[in-house]
Amino acid sequence: MTVTRRSPAPRGEFLTGPWAEPPALVVVAHGSRDPRALRTVEALLDRIRRQRPGLPVHLGHIELNEPLLPDTLASLGTAEAVLVPLLLSRGYHIKRDIPEMAAESAVRARVAGALGPHPLLVEALRARLAEAGWRTPEDEATRRSSAVVLAAAGSRDPESRVDTGRTAQLLAERLGVPVVPAYASAAAPTVPDAVRALTASGRHRVAVASYFTAPGRFATECAEAAPWIASAPLGTHPAMTRLILHRYDQTLARPATLTGPELASA
Repeated sequence: MTVTRRSPAPRGEFLTGPWAEPPALVVVAHGSRDPRALRTVEALLDRIRRQRPGLPVHLGHIELNEPLLPDTLASLGTAEAVLVPLLLSRGYHIKRDIPEMAAESAVRARVAGALGPHPLLVEALRARLAEAGWRTPEDEATRRSSAVVLAAAGSRDPESRVDTGRTAQLLAERLGVPVVPAYASAAAPTVPDAVRALTASGRHRVAVASYFTAPGRFATECAEAAPWIASAPLGTHPAMTRLILHRYDQTLARPATLTGPELASA
């Protein structure tokens, strides 16, 4: 049987049909000077490749690490791609940096929204807390003395705080105790301030949930502020792999006329 390949689609449109190769998945990480961050992201991409064989998976960084996103996009030529930011909330990188880098390339690209808020992130947060020693309080006295600080990077964008607050609310519903969002930079309260406020209110069993995709300076500093236990970053938890592929599929299913990042929290 002879298979005829279709010519490339116009910019902004994706090929469909049984002969089309799947658009590439480009995971866009922020970048970090901590070498553990790059190792974690690369391990996460390996998990994605194992879960979705045949899907071209690439990595691009906004800053600090290679490959930088413009270089990754340049290597794809005029290929089709879905860019999925490895970022947990809306902010400048989601709204400006990544779409502009995509627009300046020859790639026929769509840009997904932030990973969060989403129930899969809550699943990963709960699992990481359990690994650190968290147990859901079984009696009323323990419940009244327990709380969690959701430690996030922080942003001056108010929509970022909305997204983090929504994740904190979902996690609180899952754990049955108050969850207070707090930040490593650019927003208030800080993690130490949130811990002090909870302690002053009688909550002495306070855990810090690391709302970071990978290890780094912010995650380390937030964990050091924990008066009791602190969970590890989300890292390569299976829910992260599922969520990235969900964002890829979700973005690919949207009409080709959509060009900007979209927030999808379900």
